Amino acid sequence: MVEVTVESIRVSLVTQHRMVVLKEMTSDRYLPIWIGAYEADAITLGLQGVAVARPLTHDLLKSVIEEVGGRITHIVVNDLRDETYFARIVMEVNGQSTEIDSRPSDAIALAVRVHVPIYVAESVMDRAAVAPGEELEAEPEATSSLPKPTSQEEEDRLSVFKDFVEGLDMEGLGDDED
Repeated sequence: MVEVTVESIRVSLVTQHRMVVLKEMTSDRYLPIWIGAYEADAITLGLQGVAVARPLTHDLLKSVIEEVGGRITHIVVNDLRDETYFARIVMEVNGQSTEIDSRPSDAIALAVRVHVPIYVAESVMDRAAVAPGEELEAEPEATSSLPKPTSQEEEDRLSVFKDFVEGLDMEGLGDDED
């Protein structure tokens, strides 16, 4: 497993879709995952430690887990199938380890609230991570979780994703001066 941190939440200026960008802790590989607007807001609020008047869904889940004596140990983005990422919330309850299936966005929103590590399976990073300066055309499987389009219709559908990723400004990421 590869440990990552939430590098940023990005918004496409063209479509207004959100993306969470996970950065590998020990290298310059980034994993972009499209997420919903509510999940993007939940992750952002958790990262910023913003208190809300009433608990959001992820705050509620955190409270329920704690009230029943559970403790989240980490989350892992463990699979990528048919353009869809899968995640697991790993927790201990009564001395037993258990895993709960989750969408990556929900698992990440929970992880930032309870301050636990976020991991990505090496196989997922190998297939979908991008590095600064990589060309999308050079190695599509390394820069996108999507298979190479087989028709013009598919290529048109995926062009927004390609344009968005190509437009990411990764220069200066990881600089301590920010």
